[in-house]
Amino acid sequence: MTAPLRKTLRKHALALVTLLALAAAPFLGFGDGFALGLLARAMILGMAAVSLSLLVGGAGLVSLGHAATMGIGAYTVVAFDAAGISEGLIVFPAAITAAAAYALLTGAVSLRTSGVHFIMITLAFGQMAFFTTSSFSSLGGDDGYTLYARTEWLGTRILDSRLTFHFLCLSLLALVWVGGSLLLGSRFGRVLRAARENPQRALAVGFQPYPYRLVAYVMAGAVGGLAGALLANATEFVSPALLSWTRSGELLFMVILGGVGQLGGAILGALAIVLLEESLSHLLVYWRLVFGPLLVLSVLFLPDGLVGAPLRLRAAFRFASPKRRNADA
Repeated sequence: MTAPLRKTLRKHALALVTLLALAAAPFLGFGDGFALGLLARAMILGMAAVSLSLLVGGAGLVSLGHAATMGIGAYTVVAFDAAGISEGLIVFPAAITAAAAYALLTGAVSLRTSGVHFIMITLAFGQMAFFTTSSFSSLGGDDGYTLYARTEWLGTRILDSRLTFHFLCLSLLALVWVGGSLLLGSRFGRVLRAARENPQRALAVGFQPYPYRLVAYVMAGAVGGLAGALLANATEFVSPALLSWTRSGELLFMVILGGVGQLGGAILGALAIVLLEESLSHLLVYWRLVFGPLLVLSVLFLPDGLVGAPLRLRAAFRFASPKRRNADA
C-alpha cells in the first residue's frame, strides 16, 4: 500500500467505517421496517448535509436556505404524483434539475454578497420558497401532501422494498461523498478554498471566485434536490415544513457537529443527530430540554467535530500516559 493511499484511508477512516456499518446494519439486527426507515432518513439528511458541507467548508458559504433545495426536490415528486406520473427516470432527474435551477437563480444574486449578508439573503430566499409551497392548495398547502405510492423504476415498484431503498440511499450517499471529496481535491476545489481564504489574492492570480462559487452552489442545490426526492419517497409525505429555516439550521448543525471542512463529518453529524433525537424522544417527554444542552456541550468540547474526536482522545491519552509524563519530567 502506497503512502498517499494510507494517508487517504487514515483521513477518511471514520467515514468509511460509518458507511460499512450502515451497509451491515440490516444484517445485524436492524432489518425491521422502523430501523431501516430511520437509517434511510439519516442517510438522506446526511446527503443534504454533505452538499452543505461542500459550501461551508469548501467555499466558506454559510447558507440558511439549503433546505429549500430539498423541499423543491420533494415537491417535484409531489407535483408529478398529483399528475399521475411516478416513473423514477422522469421524476428524479426533474427533481434534481428543479433544485439546481432554483440554486442557479438564487445563487446568482446571493453570491454577490458575503458574510452575514449572504446568510440573511439565503434565509430570505428559503422563506420565500417556504411560503410559496404553503400557498399551493392543490398540493396540500399547509397540511402537506401524502403520496399515493413510492416512485416506480421502469414500471416496477422496487423502492417499496425497504432493504432495496436502504441500499439505494447508501449507494447515493457514498457517491455524493466520494464525488464531493474528489471535487475538493481537484483544481476546482483548490480555487474554492483559495477564494475562501483570501478572495482578493485569488483574483490577483487570475481566478474569478464568483463563477466557481456559483457552480459549487448549483451542484450543492442539485444534491439537495436529490435528497428531497428520496425523502419524499422515504416518508411518503411532504409538507412546507421541509423548506423552513429550522430545517436549514438542522442541516448546518449536522455539518458543524460532524466537523467543518470534512465531508465525511457531515455524514456522522446527520447520523448522530437523527439517532440521538429518536432515542431521547422515546425516553423523555420533554426531550428537547436535554437535546439542546447536549448539542451545545458537543460544540464546546468537540471544536473539530466528531471526525476530530479520535485525534483528541489519542492526544489526551498520550499526554496522560506514565511514559509521556516521565519523559516530560
